[in-house]
Amino acid sequence: MSAIESTMNETRVFEPSAEWKANATIGGMDAYKALCKEAEDDYEGFWARRAAENLQFSKPYTQVLDESNAPFYQWFSGGELNVSANCLDKNVAAGLGDKTAIIFEADGGEVTRVTYSQLLAKVSQLANGLKSLGVKKGDRVVIYMPMSVEGICAMQACARIGATHSVVFGGFSAKSLQDRIVDVGASLVITADQQVRGGKALPLKAIVDEALALGGCEAVSKVVVYKRTGADVGMGARDVYMNDLADAQSSTCEPTPVDSEHPLFVLYTSGSTGKPKGVQHSSAGYLLWAMLTMKWTFDIKPNDVFWCTADIGWVTGHTYITYGPLAVGATQIVFEGVPTYPNAGRFWEMIQRHKATIFYTAPTAIRSLIKAADADDKIHPKSYDLSSLRLLGSVGEPINPEAWMWYYEHVGHNKCPIVDTFWQTETGGHMITPLPGATPLVPGSCTLPLPGIMAAIVDETGQDLPNGQGGILVVKRPWPSMIRNIWGDPERFKSSYFPAELGGKLYLAGDGSIRDKATTNFTIMGRIDDVLNVSGHRMGTMEIESALVAHELVAEAAVVGRPDDLTGEAIVAFVVLKRDRPTGNEALEIATALRNFVGKDIGPIAKPKEIRFGDNLPKTRSGKIMRRLLRSLAKGETITQDTSTLENPAILDQLGKSN
Repeated sequence: MSAIESTMNETRVFEPSAEWKANATIGGMDAYKALCKEAEDDYEGFWARRAAENLQFSKPYTQVLDESNAPFYQWFSGGELNVSANCLDKNVAAGLGDKTAIIFEADGGEVTRVTYSQLLAKVSQLANGLKSLGVKKGDRVVIYMPMSVEGICAMQACARIGATHSVVFGGFSAKSLQDRIVDVGASLVITADQQVRGGKALPLKAIVDEALALGGCEAVSKVVVYKRTGADVGMGARDVYMNDLADAQSSTCEPTPVDSEHPLFVLYTSGSTGKPKGVQHSSAGYLLWAMLTMKWTFDIKPNDVFWCTADIGWVTGHTYITYGPLAVGATQIVFEGVPTYPNAGRFWEMIQRHKATIFYTAPTAIRSLIKAADADDKIHPKSYDLSSLRLLGSVGEPINPEAWMWYYEHVGHNKCPIVDTFWQTETGGHMITPLPGATPLVPGSCTLPLPGIMAAIVDETGQDLPNGQGGILVVKRPWPSMIRNIWGDPERFKSSYFPAELGGKLYLAGDGSIRDKATTNFTIMGRIDDVLNVSGHRMGTMEIESALVAHELVAEAAVVGRPDDLTGEAIVAFVVLKRDRPTGNEALEIATALRNFVGKDIGPIAKPKEIRFGDNLPKTRSGKIMRRLLRSLAKGETITQDTSTLENPAILDQLGKSN
């Protein structure tokens, strides 16, 4: 394989402050290196000690790591625990019953606070209600809910009785929902009458009814409906309101012990084509890593107010809303709405109001808020009191250096470290990320693997590549929170994540990456299938996107390739400006200026052959750019993929035309 080329030369470095080094959970590089050495010298002992410090087992495990049936690894074999008890009962027993667990802010601004004792009672009542409907250990429950305390309770209630939940994002279509109900074999669905986003009520119960009517869902005996708006949604014989079900139940529910490897949840990866791919996660190993990353990456302290802006429909919402923060006894903000309603200052206003100390969001959200702030000083972060913040985080995709700098300067006021976290649905939690008290920060780089994560960069035969040469990102040893299987499809699991051509024992992340020769920092260069091959040069899309966004006119950019007779592949850039979308000659002039800018920054080979301007990019409602759609648009193909999760489906018509 020819190497993936990189021309990125980021020279800005931000060292941890003396205060961070002195007070962080992992303070200083020596502490980080000591943990890494502990893992290298005694891998199983390293994880056993972490488990002893964090998890409460109801039955001790007999083996830390079982590799006898690789790649179907097992962790903490023979042990039993309950995830909900480790999140709620444990904290109440430790005297945190009156501590605020969740500060919930509704779309309209209404605020509800829930303590750990109140949350335990609510979860127990719903768990008892589910049991009264016949849900038992091992059953699968599909959750199709808005961002809400009730959505979190639904997940925790399933965990409490040993049912495996599968959360489907509330923007998916009836067909997508039906596919997932059928694939996981769900016996019950939990939903809401409607969800409220951006001042609009959107149907959920109606979509569930439509999904079940498509067929193949005969195993679903009941639909539990949370009354969010009180709209008349046509309750039928199989439907029951959540409050009617739960309010009559006892607020005590004995947690059901489950095996360490018991499937806590199945989460279907977003944007996939063909049959849905259900990522199956365990109980003990998953929860352990959720807790460790809360402590190591976010340096969570008792007085922190933590805010992850993700949706529970994605893995970020599982690990860093429903499970991680609660398992470490944190106070967290949960937000129902969108960052631009009633205006694009909503995030900053909420940080100011709730005194958030840790803020974790996506680069796409940051870039869209940069554009809004540049257009209106009233909603610029400088117009709000963000002094409570002490740590910022980024998740979902690589953050380009210029967006990183804006985030650091305007939101963090040059004092808040940014943890640029690389991880995936399949990894369960952070894998490569700065540690705020230890790692020097480099804009655009996720820096170094967490202790115990044996990450490497290899060629297409699985051979290690030298630092400075781009290649395929892999993980060489199993880790506790890793994917256990693709639900019902073990062969697909093996071929997707442990391919034979890499030897069958290397976890294939699917991303291209490079390590800096001097610092050994990792920089993610984009998905392997996003690597462009232009006239024999292999380039990651992220570098070209970063170059475009560095231009003063550009708010966002996404780059894809399309076949080209002359160069093999041509670069097509989709660009959102900080001003209105240009047309005609003006569009041609700006496109030429941007091409020349990229040529000067990276080299002539990286100049986009075509630049298309749009008012925004096709994103899911969680803020993730749907690059598969952009590749189809670049090739002039008819869009056949499901576009129901798009925030603005109409943008496809705009971007489908060349300027």
